Amino acid sequence: PPGLYGAGVKPGEVPGIADQSTGIERLQYLGDAEGVPVFDTAPLDSSRVGTKKDPIIVPSPERIIGCTGSPADSHDVLWFPLMKGRQHRCLECGSVYEMDFYGEEHDEHH
Repeated sequence: PPGLYGAGVKPGEVPGIADQSTGIERLQYLGDAEGVPVFDTAPLDSSRVGTKKDPIIVPSPERIIGCTGSPADSHDVLWFPLMKGRQHRCLECGSVYEMDFYGEEHDEHH
């Protein structure tokens, strides 16, 4: 993959984010500059409580979600990871979430 780093700053200039950001920060910066959302930060459906038979579906290859209850902000945010093939229940309100996996499987090789 191409390197995610900028050209750097010219001598005598003060660097800005475009000059000095690297990696995932630079990816997000470049996406924002082009109007392309790199990360899905839209809120999940909080109009209802998900159940085992009708969970809140989260389209993602990998996701950490924050539940605030239904209606939204009914309780403090509880963060938990979603994993493919499993339903996850919020320990505060009982809402059930399930991942709708898309993308490629991780190779898991280092």
